[in-house]
Amino acid sequence: MISLAGHSVGLKQPLFVIAGPDVIESEEMVLRHAARVKAACEKAQVPFAFKCSYDKANRTSIKSFRGPGMKEGVRILARVKREVGVAILTDVHDVSQVGPVAEVADIIQVPAFLCRQTDLVVAVAKSGRGVNLKKGQFVAPADIVYSARKAFEAGNANVLVTERGASFGYNNLVVDMRSFALMREAGLATCFDATHSVQLPSAGAGETAGERHFVPLLARSAAAAGIDALFTEVHENPDQALCDGPCSLTFTMFEQVLNDVLAIRRVLGHQV
Repeated sequence: MISLAGHSVGLKQPLFVIAGPDVIESEEMVLRHAARVKAACEKAQVPFAFKCSYDKANRTSIKSFRGPGMKEGVRILARVKREVGVAILTDVHDVSQVGPVAEVADIIQVPAFLCRQTDLVVAVAKSGRGVNLKKGQFVAPADIVYSARKAFEAGNANVLVTERGASFGYNNLVVDMRSFALMREAGLATCFDATHSVQLPSAGAGETAGERHFVPLLARSAAAAGIDALFTEVHENPDQALCDGPCSLTFTMFEQVLNDVLAIRRVLGHQV
């Protein structure tokens, strides 16, 4: 069992939810989304953290929208935290970002493509914040434990490992549901990123495409396989989102997916 944003996360604990838009599109947009995520999670009676990125550093094209950058993004997230009253999760891309981000974020995310970067994982761990370690698309479930151990050995036990699919040929990801059992057997708290798992990387003429309609199916399957947390991106108008719109859920879809996951957990005898 680990602690994230003041909540116990792990076997027989309530489902921890991580949700929000992919990237900060504007200050008012993020405030609106945080309020709606908070309302949905309070209705479902689940602990949660609001997620949003200030910089999408890993984009297919140099022309892709990235966000406002760290300084402005951290300021906006601080306002969201203060005015909406939510825990914050955001990601970092190099060691220099960890300190400023840790002043606001309750959980710091290590991106999937950077999950083996020792200095970054150690710096995030030493920040004292919760760690969300995305499992790279190129990392086997049994091998992500070595990245997690870097954080453990840096003195931080509060590490959540997030499955987001494995590369399967060109422009496709596949989720191996055995991964949750394998990671749990290794002593790791597990999360399922249901929206990034339906990405079709670089398949959209220089942009990431996605198959939003498969998110509910995969989320239900992961709930049955056994997860401690659920990660989803949600947007008020996914078709107009500036980043990862094809993978993002509408708020109606988000609430239905969350309800389905909680129902499966109840049937299986987990905490909701």
